[in-house]
Amino acid sequence: MPVRFYLTTAIDYVNSRPHLGTAYEKITADVIARYKRLAGIETHFVMGNDEHSQNVYKRALERGMEPRAYCDQMEQEFRAVWSQLDISFDDFIRTTEPRHRTAVEKLAQRCFEKGDIYEGHYEGWYCVSCEAFKQEKDLVEGKCPLHPTVTPEWIRERNYFFRLSKYRDRLLRHFAEHPEFLQPDVRRNEMLRLLEGGLEDISVSRAGQLWGIPLPFAPDNVVYVWFDALINYAAAVGYGTDERRFSDWWPADLHIVGKDITRFHTVVWPAMLMSAELPLPKQVFGHGWVNFGGQRMSKSLGTSLDPSDVAARFGPDPLRLYLVKEISYGGDGDFTWDRYKERYNVDLANNLGNLVSRVSAMADQYLGGTLRPTGDTSPHLRDLPNEVATQYRHAMNKLELHAAVAYVFRLIDATNVHLAETSPWLLAKRPEARDRLGQVLFDAAEAIRLVAVLLMPVMPSSCSEILSRMGETRGPSTLRLDIDGHWRPDGTRTIRKGAALWPRTEEGVPGDVRLKPDAQARLKPGTTYGETAAREHKMDETTAAPAETPRISIDEFMKVELRVAKVLEAEAVPKSKKLLKLTVDTGTDRRTIVAGIAEAYQPEQLVGRTIVIVANLQPAKLMGVESNGMVLAGSLDGGMPVLIGFDREVPPGARVR
Repeated sequence: MPVRFYLTTAIDYVNSRPHLGTAYEKITADVIARYKRLAGIETHFVMGNDEHSQNVYKRALERGMEPRAYCDQMEQEFRAVWSQLDISFDDFIRTTEPRHRTAVEKLAQRCFEKGDIYEGHYEGWYCVSCEAFKQEKDLVEGKCPLHPTVTPEWIRERNYFFRLSKYRDRLLRHFAEHPEFLQPDVRRNEMLRLLEGGLEDISVSRAGQLWGIPLPFAPDNVVYVWFDALINYAAAVGYGTDERRFSDWWPADLHIVGKDITRFHTVVWPAMLMSAELPLPKQVFGHGWVNFGGQRMSKSLGTSLDPSDVAARFGPDPLRLYLVKEISYGGDGDFTWDRYKERYNVDLANNLGNLVSRVSAMADQYLGGTLRPTGDTSPHLRDLPNEVATQYRHAMNKLELHAAVAYVFRLIDATNVHLAETSPWLLAKRPEARDRLGQVLFDAAEAIRLVAVLLMPVMPSSCSEILSRMGETRGPSTLRLDIDGHWRPDGTRTIRKGAALWPRTEEGVPGDVRLKPDAQARLKPGTTYGETAAREHKMDETTAAPAETPRISIDEFMKVELRVAKVLEAEAVPKSKKLLKLTVDTGTDRRTIVAGIAEAYQPEQLVGRTIVIVANLQPAKLMGVESNGMVLAGSLDGGMPVLIGFDREVPPGARVR
């Protein structure tokens, strides 16, 4: 395992505030950085602002400000957003800083002395929003595909070019020898097709402009913004200013960038480094976009959502979890308020938050808040926790962030099943079962502790609070994955009750939080997540023990035919958020059953799973689908279903008694 890890994100234009798509990149990079620190690796995480854009210069003039003063103001706005989202960067670099200018001048001079920068004439299309030159083949109906509302300009000027074409073959060899260099594979294949089609030399300067870094060998030209910006990654660790530090940290282990700028980071930037005879970054990851209600988020298109609004309403951790869990890392995702509220209620309020509240309340009520092992670990939790921890580490190391979180939620689900099947509220009524009660609650608390450790990179504030409630006395920065990231079957825990971590929300989305042309969607001021979460969560008698129901005779019960079934296929029922259509093997036939478990289970989670069904119900139509039976599940507080499981293999058709 490496002892150091250098991680960067793309630096951001400051012509407007960051939107949710920008925040997605920073949040996922922060999750990776926090994971590396949890794994005991010295980590250096760098973000920053790209300030030499001509669009930034124009925006400053529009506001009647000097460009540097405008950039200073925007730096504070960006830092405030990243603080709200709990982003733990180690360094924040600006391209107007002296250290960056020194690095740009040094690298440009080296490329020039190598003969790789030369003076020439450029004539062609230029997208002012991208600040990038475009070939005819890049345009769609004469417009930049990324900025379809902006008409490209035809530019004719003398400037300086970089011999990108010279490095095509060497870049192809690097891609072949280092398949991990660009991930995911879909991005790698895109760049391979680009390289195989040939490269053209690119302009690296603009003539007659005042805002930017002058070329050291031609001061009447400023360095083109993309050539300038890429060098920040080297400047941040001392290139040109602190060579010892640079040798300690370079090359970068990972650049996290958007899929639309992978060409700059895996073709242009490596070629620049080859020319300067510097090592190439070890890996570049091109993430997908976050759409808003099906439309691409874009500052220029006016379809953006300020992440501060979401964080102010629900707190940063629910947003961080949503973006990591709901979007397959590397692919595109979508944010809608309805879906966000649904996942907030299902994953946090009803599931993890409810689990923490129930266990801490029962530990306090039944055992005075002190838990210690008094027997054997529950079968549901005997092997799964360490299996989940191993799967989580493998997924995180492969940058499969969404999969890592899904594995942890398997453990949360198993802990809910553990409580449903052991019924600690019933054990508490039997004095002779006190030891069993202690072990049941100890196992649940230990599972919650492990969940909090594994989810710490994703939800740092919430998981720190959960660990404190579960009796962890050390601070989050002292936790280590190899020590704390596995099942600990011994020790005494002092459990603490607290306010509901994520109170369930039923409120609608404010009417002004929609896609708005030419403006960012902003929430009206209202109750903050901190004020909402401060409402005390009380555990009443119905929480501790379900109310008694009327009794039936054994003859009445025997009329209900409960049987084991195996799920063969599962799919969502169209136009329903709660129903899944299951095809099951009952041992004697295959049948379709419609089950209201979609809020708790994805279809792919159910295939191959053993379940319990009511086999002798009359057929009924639900949402146009005929259902021939009923799936049995426990119902936790808030109505979230938990399927019944078995501690050993049971064949389809077996009677449940």
